[in-house]
Amino acid sequence: MDLGTLDLSNKTILLTGGTGSFGNAFVEQVLARWPTATIRVYSRDELKQSEMLAKRGDKQIRYFIGDVRDAKRLMRAAQGADYIVHAAAMKQVGASEYNPFEAVQTNIIGGQNIVDAAIDAGIKQVVALSTDKAVNPVNLYGATKLCAEKIIVQGNAYAAGRGTKLSCVRYGNVVGSRGSVVPLFRKQLLEGKLTITDERMTRFWITLPQSVDLVLYALAHMAGGEVFIPKIPSMKVTDLAAAMAPGVPVEMIGIRPGEKLHESLLTLDEARHSIDAGEVFVVLPEHPWWEAHPRWVDGKPLNDGFMYTSDLNDWWLGVNELGDMLP
Repeated sequence: MDLGTLDLSNKTILLTGGTGSFGNAFVEQVLARWPTATIRVYSRDELKQSEMLAKRGDKQIRYFIGDVRDAKRLMRAAQGADYIVHAAAMKQVGASEYNPFEAVQTNIIGGQNIVDAAIDAGIKQVVALSTDKAVNPVNLYGATKLCAEKIIVQGNAYAAGRGTKLSCVRYGNVVGSRGSVVPLFRKQLLEGKLTITDERMTRFWITLPQSVDLVLYALAHMAGGEVFIPKIPSMKVTDLAAAMAPGVPVEMIGIRPGEKLHESLLTLDEARHSIDAGEVFVVLPEHPWWEAHPRWVDGKPLNDGFMYTSDLNDWWLGVNELGDMLP
């Protein structure tokens, strides 16, 4: 993706959720491109941090034990940083349904803590990670991520005069990330049978390197308040099963509570205040009180009635392409 003049050399980035799948990919890619950048990995799991330290060392990486629920600790970690990439989240649908207020505290209150810490610490830019589950949510996880998006976008109003800009990226399923269907299918392969909830199911598909590129693109182009949505392919879950385990029996078990047949990245209503910026769609803020001038003059308005859903996508991955993408 076009990163324009983005240069993270000698910059400090606070990365929440830094020991997760995205966090590891972000650290690897950023330090490969800008070896003098410093990344503060902020997470609550000391074991994962010790494993990351053993794998990557401590050159240009600082390890902070902390929870995004803890506003004071987050503020301490943000001091002196230039950017925040907010990837920490409680994201398992089932766990969020069973422990609803835990998800609220991490995803919603944690998002507000990010806004407060960024403004008070004088952070230049914040990019928060969101998900297609936040669009027309049918489960608590999606609802909390929708709230988090609104909090991050509206945070720009409270940063007036302080210079802090906050935006989101929103994307679909990540190939091979922890808790995704790929590790599940690999485990089931050992048992000789895969389970699929519904043969009609489709999903958006993005790789970890692509998700990192999207965050860097947002840092390069954001003015504050946007939601950046990548143009990515769709896939059928049945094709993924065929790519991973050709000839292995598949059992249909029925759609689970809080699950959709198809996902959406951009709704009909959002499209009215969104643009096509070439590599991405950009949802512009509806109430940009903090910004008096128009942005994204190079973007094109979307056609009336446009929406971006996994079943109506015009870019699809077949069995062979899915097989090539699997880590």
